[in-house]
Amino acid sequence: MAESLTRIQLLEIDYYLRLTRTLEERLVALFRQAKVIGGLYRSLGQEGESVAAAYALDFKQGDVVQPLIRNLGAILVAGAKPADIIRQYMAKGDSPTRGRELNIHFGHPARDGFIGQISMLGDMIPVMAGIALAGRMLKKSLVTLAFIGDGGSSTGAFYEGMNFASVQKLPMVVVIEDNAYAYSTPVEKQTAARTLADKAYAFGCRGLTVDGNDVFAVYRAAKEAVEHARAGGGVTLLEVKTFRLKGHAEHDNQSYVPQEIIDEWRSKDPIERFESTLIEGSIVSEKELQSIQQRVRAEVDAATEEAERSPMPRPEEAGSGLFAGDGYWER
Repeated sequence: MAESLTRIQLLEIDYYLRLTRTLEERLVALFRQAKVIGGLYRSLGQEGESVAAAYALDFKQGDVVQPLIRNLGAILVAGAKPADIIRQYMAKGDSPTRGRELNIHFGHPARDGFIGQISMLGDMIPVMAGIALAGRMLKKSLVTLAFIGDGGSSTGAFYEGMNFASVQKLPMVVVIEDNAYAYSTPVEKQTAARTLADKAYAFGCRGLTVDGNDVFAVYRAAKEAVEHARAGGGVTLLEVKTFRLKGHAEHDNQSYVPQEIIDEWRSKDPIERFESTLIEGSIVSEKELQSIQQRVRAEVDAATEEAERSPMPRPEEAGSGLFAGDGYWER
């Protein structure tokens, strides 16, 4: 149990967990109606680590989180709005990127607390190291939190960014999501490392492994890592052991994963585990959790209706926003 969390905070975490799953379920429905432009990448089974890690940050101090495609929960904690996310997936003209980019490829750290991802996954590590360095140079007390997958942690950019951040002792936490497959490639076929946390030895920074489906364990580890970074202790590489219960994207039937493995991980559902602990510990009642689910469904319904009413991008604006100073993105 994360003793430092108040009852209100525990209910708030449950809200973000349920919001993440419900919003993704709505996006699946829209995808099947051909209303989502491009791919849809779910975090089913991984919501716990995204929400818990981001919840350990202090966005009032200027902390910045960088999500990947399966970290919807993290940007919701940081302040992303469900209607904006749905607009973004539907490529609407009033979406955060005005229909120019897809899924959660958007962000504004000074306003939202998160920065948009780069599809070349490992490249986000040196970017986040740069933000941490800039924060130090500006004498700010911010910490950056970056997510990377097991496959992304084998890229050259990941090693370069981690090495630089560790040498400079930058206030950064890097969460490696070990969900067993880099798309369809098993972890053991793309790295010989005993654990992904062991990669920390190459950089001389702290490295540890936690159960990524245990919300409390991830929060404790992330909170300690954030405090360590803010105090000047440098980088922590936090490996979370988890699993995605869907394929790489909606177009992927996950046929390369043995069914018994999927069944095993389904029994470790992070949201069910979290809520069971709250009920068994007499911290909250089932009625309170049901109330949160009702609130979440109402919010997602309202967000969907709002996004459905939004216009598609206007053809005459296709060339706008390409150069600084035209004011397009300031509206």
